[in-house]
Amino acid sequence: MSQIGFFDILTNLIYATGWTIVLSIVSFIGGGILGLILLFARIGRAKWLQLLVKGYTEVFQGTPLLMQLFLAFFGLGLLGIDVAPWLAAGLALILWTAAFLVEIWRGCVTAIPKGQWEASASLGMTYIEQMRYIILPQAFRISIPPTVGFSVQVVKGTALTSIIGFVEVTKAGTVLANATFQPFTVYGLVALIYFVLCYPLSLSARKLERKFKSAAH
Repeated sequence: MSQIGFFDILTNLIYATGWTIVLSIVSFIGGGILGLILLFARIGRAKWLQLLVKGYTEVFQGTPLLMQLFLAFFGLGLLGIDVAPWLAAGLALILWTAAFLVEIWRGCVTAIPKGQWEASASLGMTYIEQMRYIILPQAFRISIPPTVGFSVQVVKGTALTSIIGFVEVTKAGTVLANATFQPFTVYGLVALIYFVLCYPLSLSARKLERKFKSAAH
């Protein structure tokens, strides 16, 4: 009979949750920075850059995140590069996150009425000035709810990193379930932890969406 009690299980899971949170933050911030760079290329006037970013997003959105994690971990290993699980997990999640954020933000930019472009052009603004003073501030406001909503998917996506050995809450749950022979208790707590992490984000996204919709009317 296992000597690991409920409190010990919970303590270990909470410790592992810290790594889930860290990986989520790193992935979201890193993906956001990369996504912003790709956004300017995607909405810019250079056709070849538009096509390049479009191809990037289609590849990362059209393939499973699990496969991307395998390629980041084992693929770089085949090139003779020693990759730690945390590095492969962070790299794959940043690239994956950026691919979705760039399309979310592009949709927000294209949602700005053409009249805004025409009015700013009539004032003699350059393309850069139009983007800086007219388009991007409005697009930023529109983008907040879906961006916050997507952060939930990033948190959930960290669960897949357990497959390459990164010890976050799902991996810790598997180890504890095997050690304690209490899978229902362990995975029940894991599910509860994910709910505690994700529900406030989902709720915030819904509230922000309602707020901005009412403000628009």
